[in-house]
Amino acid sequence: MIITVIGLGLIGGSIALDLRANGHLVIGVDDNPSHLDQALDLKLVDTTEILESALSKSDVIILAIPIDGIKEILPHILDKIPYNTTVIDVGSTKESICSIIQSHPKRGRFVAAHPLAGTEYSGPKAALKNLFKGKSNIICEEDRSDESSLETAIDIFNHLGMTTMFMNPKDHDKHMAYVSHLSHISSFMLGQTVLEIEKDEKQIFNLASTGFESTVRLAKSSADTWVPIFKNNKQNISDALEQYIEFLSKFKEAVDKGDSVEMHKMITKANNIRRILLGMKLNVMKLS
Repeated sequence: MIITVIGLGLIGGSIALDLRANGHLVIGVDDNPSHLDQALDLKLVDTTEILESALSKSDVIILAIPIDGIKEILPHILDKIPYNTTVIDVGSTKESICSIIQSHPKRGRFVAAHPLAGTEYSGPKAALKNLFKGKSNIICEEDRSDESSLETAIDIFNHLGMTTMFMNPKDHDKHMAYVSHLSHISSFMLGQTVLEIEKDEKQIFNLASTGFESTVRLAKSSADTWVPIFKNNKQNISDALEQYIEFLSKFKEAVDKGDSVEMHKMITKANNIRRILLGMKLNVMKLS
């Protein structure tokens, strides 16, 4: 197949790298000229082209750009593609993307997907071989995609080593707000708090333990990627933040009172997350 990947950062670059290794011819499209040069140098893609040229010759189009960019360009792409082309997006929110093309005549050629993988790094140099292997992929509104497009998309994610599940866009965005988006916000704000309070950067370096490093790791993620995600999932994120702040306030109150019993109770309850994470790891081991 001829596959065009639009957006050659971490996700798009990693997809391109693996699909090219699977024998597909991969065309790269990116509005950043240096990303195009890097993608060619790193052999992430076979060639690079402008969007209009790539659309006319591709069997599959994969959109791996920030959410606002997907919403802007997706209707245009559906307008231009032949009726046998499949368009897949890999954005981290789904409801706002699905809603803008609900009544498009070629809605059936579109598959709304979200591969659950990534790192805190960005750009073509961040692309990793087998980034998606053993991970989960979510497809939304599968019943609104043509059977051939859905099969093509699932095939591609199978090539990436992923297991696909199905979910409606509303549930997807709600769950992502809690298990992904909130953790990024927590990391961003922890990083900002430490930088604001601890002005001595040398002391941060000297005193920061592996616990701090792992907790603040996501704070290195790109604002260009995450601000559109937060904006497009604002209600769910606001609800998640409200509950999170409530727990923080409750813990602060326990600290202020020196209430060891309450602090112990809250921490012990939080420890139950280990059971869920262990189950996730076991599932991944079974699939790999």
